[in-house]
Amino acid sequence: EEDPKSCLYSFDAEPNTKVVAPLGTDQWISLSALNRLRRTDPTKVEPMWHSRYSILKSWFADESEFSMLQHVGVKGFLVSSVLLDGGNGLVLRSLLIMTVLSVIITLMPLLEFIVGRIIVSAPFWAQWTTWGRVVRAGFPLKLLLGQLAWKGVATTFSKLENNVREYIVDMECEILEESVPLTVGVDSVEEEEEEDVSDEEEVESEYDNLDGEDFDSYDDYDDEYDY
Repeated sequence: EEDPKSCLYSFDAEPNTKVVAPLGTDQWISLSALNRLRRTDPTKVEPMWHSRYSILKSWFADESEFSMLQHVGVKGFLVSSVLLDGGNGLVLRSLLIMTVLSVIITLMPLLEFIVGRIIVSAPFWAQWTTWGRVVRAGFPLKLLLGQLAWKGVATTFSKLENNVREYIVDMECEILEESVPLTVGVDSVEEEEEEDVSDEEEVESEYDNLDGEDFDSYDDYDDEYDY
């Protein structure tokens, strides 16, 4: 709030958010927006700075000494390296499939009861003229209906995976906001000023505790060891 930055994505960054820029430039972007962009479409990250900087390799590669991911800790490692990057998303997809199957198995008795009640219900058999044609249809039609059903399941699972991934990416952005240290800005300048003031107060307190004879001894010391 005290030192607002104009960002590439918007005119001003939101209050209490961190912004980043290549060294020596003033082309800022909020840390959350940058991380979300590299997760959704990494090909658009470096063109933000006209492809002059290797942003992805410098800021988000494990082998880089400037990587922001070195500050995220164990929780950030699990979220970034395991869930999002593990096997190019295979780890997240596998965990999601296992979770869905576990839920289905857990609810299997309830599902069996509901299906059984539907099969023996009068309204279901009243529609025999409608679904009976599908039952008596040839294999090509059944194969087509099976493909349509599989496509619907796959589409639903893909939407679920995207929603879960977006939630995890938001979690990763929060971790980066909390863990990446502040290198420039109001807070860092204040910290340096406080350190300078504390050093000056320490020197003044040392000299205040000296009497006239001690000052003479310090003068002799300076004369003897003057470079």
